[in-house]
Amino acid sequence: MALSREQIAMRVAKEFQDGNYVNLGIGIPTLAANYVPAHIEVMLQSENGLLGMGPYPSDEQVDADMINAGKETVTAATGASIFNSAESFAMIRGGHVDFTVLGAFEVDVTGSIASWMIPGKLIKGMGGAMDLVAGAKNIIVTMTHADKHGKSKLLQACTLPLTGVNCITRIITDLAVLEVKDNAFHLRERAPGVSVEEIREKTAGKLIVVGNIPEMEMD
Repeated sequence: MALSREQIAMRVAKEFQDGNYVNLGIGIPTLAANYVPAHIEVMLQSENGLLGMGPYPSDEQVDADMINAGKETVTAATGASIFNSAESFAMIRGGHVDFTVLGAFEVDVTGSIASWMIPGKLIKGMGGAMDLVAGAKNIIVTMTHADKHGKSKLLQACTLPLTGVNCITRIITDLAVLEVKDNAFHLRERAPGVSVEEIREKTAGKLIVVGNIPEMEMD
């Protein structure tokens, strides 16, 4: 069975390591703030000027002035720092973010990503994505494996305007975890109950499958 948005975010949070500085993009990536493992400390950075972003607030915690880059209300963790967006982008451009998690419309086998524009449709725009793909040390994409029409979003070559070129290292979808290298998607994990055959059918780009592919651990 395909993972829900929350389950994708849970699997993303398993990628975090103690002491990481992590930027979370708009959409599914932002949900990962709710699932940071209890045994590690991670500093979540938002490009609008917050280092130390906490989980989403309860109704009692909502502060309309405390928002992330997607204009959603958030909380601040103990030790958080608030500053202007120029300083925030200096952190990103200076390579001080360990990794970033982004949503995408398309990703291809070269590790290129299209995430900011669909011609003829109203989209929020680039935001900080272009700086993040250039400045982060490690970039993970989270998205559904296919669009609402069943068309693959993992392609041999992106068809939409690019956000970044040869920059994506890992993809976590509702069906699978894939590593991007050597101009191919390498299947590493599959969602519980999802077959390798289904993943093959919904992956338009070159897919490498070696050995027995384990199911994701969701606990």
